[in-house]
Amino acid sequence: MKINKLIDRFISLVERGGNALPHPAALFGLFALFTLVLSFFGHLLGWHGVNPANGEIVSVENLLSVNGLHRILLDLVDNYTGFAPLGIVMVAMLGIGVAESSGLIKAAINALLLRAPKKSTTFIIVLAGILSNIASDLGYILIIPLAGVIFHTLGRHPVAGMSAAFAGVSGGFSANLFIGTIDPLLAGLSTEAAHIIDSEYYVMPTGNYYFMAVSTFLITIAGTWITHVWVEPRLGKYTGDVEVEPISRLLPKEKKGLKWVLFLFAIWTTIFLVGIIPNQGFLRGDDNSILHSPLLKGFISVLFIVAASAGVLYGYIAGSFKKHDDVINGMNTSFKGLISFLVLVFFAAQFVAWFKWSNLGLILAIKGAHILQSIDIGLIPLVILFIIFSGFINLFMGSASAKWAIMGPVFIPMFMLLGYSPELSQAVFRIGDSITNVISPMMSFFALIIVYYQKYDSKSGIGTLIATMFPYSFVFFIVWSLLLILWIILGLPLGPEAGIYYNNSHLN
Repeated sequence: MKINKLIDRFISLVERGGNALPHPAALFGLFALFTLVLSFFGHLLGWHGVNPANGEIVSVENLLSVNGLHRILLDLVDNYTGFAPLGIVMVAMLGIGVAESSGLIKAAINALLLRAPKKSTTFIIVLAGILSNIASDLGYILIIPLAGVIFHTLGRHPVAGMSAAFAGVSGGFSANLFIGTIDPLLAGLSTEAAHIIDSEYYVMPTGNYYFMAVSTFLITIAGTWITHVWVEPRLGKYTGDVEVEPISRLLPKEKKGLKWVLFLFAIWTTIFLVGIIPNQGFLRGDDNSILHSPLLKGFISVLFIVAASAGVLYGYIAGSFKKHDDVINGMNTSFKGLISFLVLVFFAAQFVAWFKWSNLGLILAIKGAHILQSIDIGLIPLVILFIIFSGFINLFMGSASAKWAIMGPVFIPMFMLLGYSPELSQAVFRIGDSITNVISPMMSFFALIIVYYQKYDSKSGIGTLIATMFPYSFVFFIVWSLLLILWIILGLPLGPEAGIYYNNSHLN
């Protein structure tokens, strides 16, 4: 009990301290200004590192120089409009806005809640969040806010529902029962890094599949447990002024609308399967692959088309839409809730861009990797330190592929020389890269999650989000690390033809 009280006091302190900070938009603005100053001193002091991927010397770029100031002025607008989450959120919300204003989402939730066992709601939400990663950023746009609505309707704290979903979507980013777009991306980088030692080695996209599939259930159970025993009790009963959407029996016209929507989904599904299953399907990628197909890479566009068409169909059948103006008004209404997000993103986009331009994050990753490499310890301590290091770097660099492009050429050869496979070092990295996503301000959708929280609690800020998600990050680190250690001890394969150990006998 004493330990629980100490942890609770620590998290409360983090929340109070974080919320005592300026408005998130102002804070990102201050971060951006601090980056400018730090880049000046870093350049003045000659901070640099050697990029292991290409052997080039990386130095701090002074953004307060003439060239730096020119770049800031010229790219200010592009930083904002090119910020990845901005366009994704706006396009998705157009389609979701139609579906929501038509009453489709509310009717679907009511139908789901009338049938789904209440005891399994949290488990289903966390699992859905994890599985959503195969569909690009669907989890951030749809599942997280939807989880808040579901919890609120059930009389539970909506922030707890969104936190559980966020834990699955972001904290369980690397876990999945299916091969997603991140798997071939990381595998390609791992293959290139492995060629430093063995030019014939090939890391398959399925190299971590067995481990990540088992991790899916582990993270789901852990996320459910944390929500029930820690997050919900800490948040208590919701007393905000957002009205509860009651669970009510569907009217005949609502049932009819849902049936027609299911029929529409069947049509869309048939079209997608016809386009992607045949070898020469019209929705296959340029390399004739499914993973690089427009269907997966352009999933936000698919979400817009499907959600908008379903909303229009349901709206006219259920009677919520009378004319086309109602459809457009639904889109307009959905954008009203994005105002604070649009302001916040402007400052967040500048900070992320300037931090990248300065090379400060790159140099930090390089220096930290070399320090960890120089420590001569056993495999399990090395694995734990590598997970911690990857998680720490994730607080400063958001892109998994960018981090692995830097760290892979250091750690994969190191693991191979010690007799361990590239697939193992890749799995270790993926754990560390996932567990701190939920507490990293550099995570692209971090600002959006704050906006979701503020819907139910206007006083929510960075401190609220970090304090609420910290238990997930900590427990995920413990259980995921233990799973990998057990995997290593048992010598289980990480994926098809991907073992723990590396056999370099053919090089001798």
